[in-house]
Formats: sequence, C-alpha cells, structure tokens
Amino acid sequence: MDIKTTATDVHQRMKPDCPLIGQDGNIFNLMGIASRTLRDNGLDDAAKEMCERIRGSGNYYKALGIIGEYVNITSVDEQENENKPNEGMKMY
Repeated sequence: MDIKTTATDVHQRMKPDCPLIGQDGNIFNLMGIASRTLRDNGLDDAAKEMCERIRGSGNYYKALGIIGEYVNITSVDEQENENKPNEGMKMY
C-alpha cells in the first residue's frame, strides 16, 4: 500500500504557535504572519497551501478558520511574556 504524505498531513501533526491576536486584522497581514510562521518552522508546502486556500475562501471568517487549521493562534502578549525571564516572587 502506497501512502502519499501531503502538506495537510504534515501540518496536522505540527501546528506552530503564531501570535495573531493583537495584530492588525487585515486578512492579508494575518496570512503573511501565519505563512512566515509556517516557513520558519520548515512547513513551506503548508504555507503555500494555506495561502491558496485563503485566497479562494471568499470570506474573512472562512479565511480565519483556514489559518487556524495550520497554526495555533496565540496573542502577541503571550509571546512577549514567554520571551521575558521569569523573575519569580519579589520580596521587599
């Protein structure tokens, strides 16, 4: 039995976090951020597939749903907090 692996199969296994909440809500901006996130995580084919599907969706909400199929939509604030060192409890 010959099993073909598609970009869809790959992205279902690996959905990188993508900080879209808090960004400019223009769908082309969001698509660009999500696409860059996928490419940065070695998912070039998934990025191309996602962009094609978004362009053909014809609806903002469908386009957002498609983005959510490829990446874990997170907040810009969440990513900033992850990049800060944990200072722990401060005692005065």
